[in-house]
Amino acid sequence: MIKGSLLLLLLCASSLYAQRGRYVDPRIDRKGVPRWDDKGAFNKDVFTFVRIRYSSYYGGFAQKWATDYPDSDLNFSFRLQQLTSMEVDPDGKVMQLTDKELLDYPFIYLIEPGDLTFEDEEVAALRKYLLNGGFLMVDDFWGDAEWNNFELEIKRVFPKKDIVDLTIDHPIFHCVFDLKEMPQVPSLQAALHGRPYGKTWEREEEGRVPHYRAIYDEKGRMMSIICHNTDLGDGWEREGENHWYFKEFSEKKAFPMGINIVFWAMTH
Repeated sequence: MIKGSLLLLLLCASSLYAQRGRYVDPRIDRKGVPRWDDKGAFNKDVFTFVRIRYSSYYGGFAQKWATDYPDSDLNFSFRLQQLTSMEVDPDGKVMQLTDKELLDYPFIYLIEPGDLTFEDEEVAALRKYLLNGGFLMVDDFWGDAEWNNFELEIKRVFPKKDIVDLTIDHPIFHCVFDLKEMPQVPSLQAALHGRPYGKTWEREEEGRVPHYRAIYDEKGRMMSIICHNTDLGDGWEREGENHWYFKEFSEKKAFPMGINIVFWAMTH
């Protein structure tokens, strides 16, 4: 990958801004997200964005695993295809941790784990997936209470493994896009209607500082990156809804960090 070319493409990407909007099921209506050709006989060699559908809920009806879906998945897959040399599945997938086919996909994305409770079968399946070379990205949860809940659940997966705080000098922040600070992305609503206008955090004092943490296997391979006090997925999802938000958060932070994470996961 050529960093200069990627940066130029991302800076030019705002010209596509007006083509984007809200989406429904990607099998029904992509609502302006361009499609691209798959590779025919080589379609199994493309990168596929896999969102994890976990079994716990909140409020009795809403499903936190589906937050920002399918907009963020479609937009991120499109930008990854557009801005890098990777060949990317235009649709992505939604899978459960217990799906046997999960081991065919090296990258999975899990969102809003603040109220998450893993089933025992999910704990065992996630442990197997990660120890067999898979990579987990966790995103979009805020504050101490949500962190404490997620930490409790991920410790069920790896009771003896440390969760390591990453600093800005870690190569994952510089491997494709050279980020100068820990990217923090708020929801569109928080950025537009919060006080002060344009704030980057949610949950007031507890959410002001973004954290990027990692879990490593015994060989030193990063198995998981945990993005806490930030919402990269909203930066992907909302890129077509507000031009200022797109320029400030999607273009500068959400897409560059997401691309860095995928690049790192696929090359280390």
